[in-house]
Amino acid sequence: MISVSRFNRTTLYLNATLIEMVEATPDTMITLITGKKLLVRESVEEVLTQIEGYYRRVGLLAVQIKQKAEAEDEDVS
Repeated sequence: MISVSRFNRTTLYLNATLIEMVEATPDTMITLITGKKLLVRESVEEVLTQIEGYYRRVGLLAVQIKQKAEAEDEDVS
């Protein structure tokens, strides 16, 4: 989960795997895979950093990095 704040300063905890898109409109808009849109106080960069941190904590980012390295090794061979 990542935490974000609405403009009324309430905190939301989102499942990072349900985030489809994060965009600056100029405020930060998070679109979930359900189609629900959330306007939050954090910048796009802050949200992306939290998402990356989540994936690192659960080990998904490490798996992607390892798969990419293995694919590059196969290309070199």
